[in-house]
Amino acid sequence: MTVPSSSDQVIDIVGTGVHRTTYAHAANLICQWAGERQSKYVCVACVNSIMEAHDSPAFKRVMNEADLVTPDGMPLVWGLKLLGHSGATRVYGPDLTPIVLEQAAREGIPVGFFGGAPHVLDRLVEVVKRRFPSLKVAYALSPPFRPSTPQEDEQIVEEINRSNARILFIGLSTPKQDYWMAAHRGQVQAVMVGVGAAFDFLAGSKPQAPRWMMRIGAEWIFRLMTEPRRLWKRYLKHNPRFVVLFALQLLRARRLAHGANEQS
Repeated sequence: MTVPSSSDQVIDIVGTGVHRTTYAHAANLICQWAGERQSKYVCVACVNSIMEAHDSPAFKRVMNEADLVTPDGMPLVWGLKLLGHSGATRVYGPDLTPIVLEQAAREGIPVGFFGGAPHVLDRLVEVVKRRFPSLKVAYALSPPFRPSTPQEDEQIVEEINRSNARILFIGLSTPKQDYWMAAHRGQVQAVMVGVGAAFDFLAGSKPQAPRWMMRIGAEWIFRLMTEPRRLWKRYLKHNPRFVVLFALQLLRARRLAHGANEQS
C-alpha cells in the first residue's frame, strides 16, 4: 500500500513546520518507509519542541528537515485548528508507539529501541514482547548519558544496521533525540522515531497523566507535579512565550486573510 506524502500538510507554528497527520497516517507512513528500507526520522512536537526551535536556529533546522513532525501536544492541535485546519488531531508519542509496534508485528518489520535507563529499557522490551508476541525486537541499547566518542558512535551505527531493525524508536528526550536522529539520517538504515518519555510510560517507570487531563491540555500540570525539579524551568520559560508568539502569528494570519478578502 502506498501512503500519500505528508509534505503538502505542513503547517507553520511559530516558525516550525508541523504535519497535520493522524495516528493511522503516521503509522502507515513509518511502516511504508521501513518496508522500503529508507533512512528517515520522525519528530513528535510539543510546545517545548517549538520553543526550543524558536530559540535555536540549529534546532529549528533539525525540526524543519524532519521527514514527519507530529502534533504531540494538545496546544499544537488547538493551534492547527485556529489556523483553519479543523480536522487536526493529536499524534502523541506514547500512543503512536504501540500503534506502530502492532503494525510492525503484523507486517513482520523488525524494530529496535535506543535510549532510556538500562532497567527501563529491559522492562520496556519485556512489556512489548508480551503485548505483541509476534513482534521481532532486533535491537535494544541504553547508551551512556555522556556523549558517545566517534568510535562508540560508529560501533552503535554498525550494530543497529547489522541487527536489521527497520524501525528504531529513540527515547533520549527533546532536543537530544532530535539532534541524534538528524545526525544519523543516511547512516542508520532505519526509520528513526523520537518518542521521548514513551519508554518510561510504556515500561511503567513513570506515571502518565489521566486521559481527561490530556484531553483538556492540562497534561503539563500533571508532569510538573510529578517531576517539578526537572520540568519547572521548561514550563515557566516556554509556555507563556508560546502563547504570546502564537497569538501574534494568529493575528498576522487573520489580518492577511482580511486583506485578501477586501481585495477580492
